[in-house]
Amino acid sequence: MWNSRQSQNEPPAPSPAQQSQPQSQTSYTPNAAPSSRPAAPAARNLACLGATIEVKGQISGDEDLQVDGKVTGPIQLGGQKLTVGRTGQLNSEISAREVIVYGKVTGNLRARDRVEIKKDGSVVGDITTARISVEDGAYFKGRIEIDRPKSHGSSEPESAEVPVGATN
Repeated sequence: MWNSRQSQNEPPAPSPAQQSQPQSQTSYTPNAAPSSRPAAPAARNLACLGATIEVKGQISGDEDLQVDGKVTGPIQLGGQKLTVGRTGQLNSEISAREVIVYGKVTGNLRARDRVEIKKDGSVVGDITTARISVEDGAYFKGRIEIDRPKSHGSSEPESAEVPVGATN
């Protein structure tokens, strides 16, 4: 005899056609760690220097850095990202994977991946990078050298230098 109480508490048995099909890989697992989601960005360590912090000396490290204060001296972040906040003022030679400028930078920038100078950002110095973005309203004075990745076969960097007023 059919028991209505049992059928309400138990899920229906899968049909033979459903049993042979593989389970969907997009199922939600409530106990899964956040890092198991493919769309989730990788968590990165981020160090911040606040707007009232002033540093005179060398900065180096293995984590992303956001500077909203003043820095005088070289910054070496290797494979990490440097963000110069709107109140940030750097008088530095910078080497990082990626540099994003919302504030002011005086000094040369070397970024392995890319440099972005945002709308109110200012850079006075030479830039060497694989990719660059300068937004409308940004200020840049210097030289840009596009350094292509070595995998394209060209070991010579492409220079975007245009001499102004040069005479022979």
